[in-house]
Amino acid sequence: MNALHIREKLQEFFIEDIGSGDVTTDAIFSPEEEAAGQLISKGDDIVFCGSIILQEGYKLLDENAVVTVYVQDGESVARGQVIAEVSGRTRALLSGERVLLNIVQRMSGIATAARKAVTTLADPSIRICDTRKTVPGMRMFDKYAVRMGGAANHRYGLYDAVMIKDNHIAAAGGIAEAVAKVKAAAGHMVKIEVEVTNEQEVKEAVAAQADVIMLDNCSPEKIKTLLPHIPSTVVTEASGNITLANIQEYSGCGVDMISLGSLTHSVKAADISMLLFSPTTKSDLERNVSDERIREFSRTLPS
Repeated sequence: MNALHIREKLQEFFIEDIGSGDVTTDAIFSPEEEAAGQLISKGDDIVFCGSIILQEGYKLLDENAVVTVYVQDGESVARGQVIAEVSGRTRALLSGERVLLNIVQRMSGIATAARKAVTTLADPSIRICDTRKTVPGMRMFDKYAVRMGGAANHRYGLYDAVMIKDNHIAAAGGIAEAVAKVKAAAGHMVKIEVEVTNEQEVKEAVAAQADVIMLDNCSPEKIKTLLPHIPSTVVTEASGNITLANIQEYSGCGVDMISLGSLTHSVKAADISMLLFSPTTKSDLERNVSDERIREFSRTLPS
């Protein structure tokens, strides 16, 4: 992810939430007051993602903020584990908390789901990838999180790859017609993926010289009957009605890729909290962010 693009997005999100000012925080705390806090995992086996969000986000609100992230993106964290510490202006820490937590929780949830998909499938010959089913404005973060979970990215948008779907085919008058028009317009440098659902469509896509064939809404058994009609030079993808609940059934089915919309369109955010402290001086920070506070917090977590 590009840091400039990240800062631009974060500014947009902060403006949406903070608006003309945080009326609660600004009324309670002076501009000079400082505090510190910790991000702590409240869930089991979360795959953390979002280090740069914390680092860039707090710096936007307080250029002197100190952010220390103890966990690398893609690393698993346990319940009660301290993920990061931040210190700086109290107003900045409180005003930025919700936006930054929302993003980090979502990214960590996506990374966790991606890791679970890869480990549940347990087939290194098949790569798990995402789709364009992301929240508008969050695609850059969503797709990065997928990679940090050990999966791969499909096309980023409509502009960077060709994917001929059922409605394209219907409107164009067939697979051959749709592929021919794309080849004439896009040129030889662009790969063409065609969505198919049955043997006849597979044969049409092969005859049209598609580079990638996506088997849509096909069971593992049906996939095995269709693959013999596809040359080994063509990349194959399975998609549609494949979830974390049934993905293991597709292990060994023979495709190159499995795309999962559920990685991003209906993911559950990871449970991560921010605990804030108010040291009287910077030298008191370490004493205030104490083991006793963490133990007290841990006692509130469900077993």
